Amino acid sequence: MISNVSIILLTYNRSNALMAALYGLAQQDTMPDEVVITDDGSNAEHTQAVMAALSSQQWPFKLKYIWHPDIGFTASAARNQGVRYSKGNYLIFLDGDCLPRSDFVSEHLRLRRQGCFVNGSRILLDHSITEIAIRHPQLIAHSSFFWIKQRISGRINKWLPLIVHMPAFLRIASSSFKWKGIRSCNFSLWRSDFVKINGFDESFFGWGHEDADFVWRLQRAGIKRIDGYWSTEVFHLWHREASRDRESANARRLDKRMANPAASYKAEKGLLEGVSHVSEILFSS
Repeated sequence: MISNVSIILLTYNRSNALMAALYGLAQQDTMPDEVVITDDGSNAEHTQAVMAALSSQQWPFKLKYIWHPDIGFTASAARNQGVRYSKGNYLIFLDGDCLPRSDFVSEHLRLRRQGCFVNGSRILLDHSITEIAIRHPQLIAHSSFFWIKQRISGRINKWLPLIVHMPAFLRIASSSFKWKGIRSCNFSLWRSDFVKINGFDESFFGWGHEDADFVWRLQRAGIKRIDGYWSTEVFHLWHREASRDRESANARRLDKRMANPAASYKAEKGLLEGVSHVSEILFSS
């Protein structure tokens, strides 16, 4: 099946990392039809820097930059916002602090199947190589030997997935929920499946577990998981951890939902209900 591909690119107050991620998307061997940058309330300094950078060059895909006011960590709302403004029938989610390799889109498409979602993977960069990668995003195209040296020096947490890919036919589509390895920063699925479960649940406010809830509801709706490790790895830039003061409340919400045999797979407050604040289109090409 031919897919119209939309990248939903989440960002917050990190314009230099975002532009590095966009550089990686502009180098894809299979180009997405559009990239929708969805901003979770960045400040004026960030948004002005992004708009200036976006308008200063030509992009090989349609591009939108959507912003909503800062009311705290609302990644669920921001991702739903991105989907509302997208048009693709296949959605790939990427965070603005993750640098994709040139085969990022083609690997997600290679692994896609009807009735399944692809849970991607990542390689963690330390602070020192993160600073280099932001200034010189072409770094991600370096040879395997370069990345082996970075692993030996402790600058990255793994390197083998950069040179060894697992064939698609060996991937088992699993209907069993597991917590391990859920990566909303690198994730893809059919738009129809996203709509089926009403998207991310915006009642998960603050850091933590909105992605696990999303995956649990997908699998409860009968959509199977395909793990994309050894194929879809992105380079995750170092950053300080976000506040986790809401983690316990979000964990309790998810535990309660999972323990309820009558729980719906649809988000309580999701794609259809919309965010309570106004989104703005800051850039569109």
